[in-house]
Amino acid sequence: MTALDPIIHAPKRLRIMAILSTAEAEFAYLQERLGVTAPDLSKQMRQLVDAGYVKARKTGKGPGSATWYRMTRAGDTAYARYLDQLRALTGL
Repeated sequence: MTALDPIIHAPKRLRIMAILSTAEAEFAYLQERLGVTAPDLSKQMRQLVDAGYVKARKTGKGPGSATWYRMTRAGDTAYARYLDQLRALTGL
């Protein structure tokens, strides 16, 4: 068996992937759901975006702007593989 994906395996990023597996989500929503600071969430999202697992989309400019995130096809594949590996490890 191959090692669990270290990008997804981090608890915060795993929770983000679980949320994004069902829908696109806005930065503020993710921050509230995860209970993390904006800099911490930015760091986590940067790693997911850099890995190609998540795509960011900015709307508006200035104070009314928002950043939305959605899982990419590569992210969906990696997340499904991660869950399959967990099931295999736990025998579920």
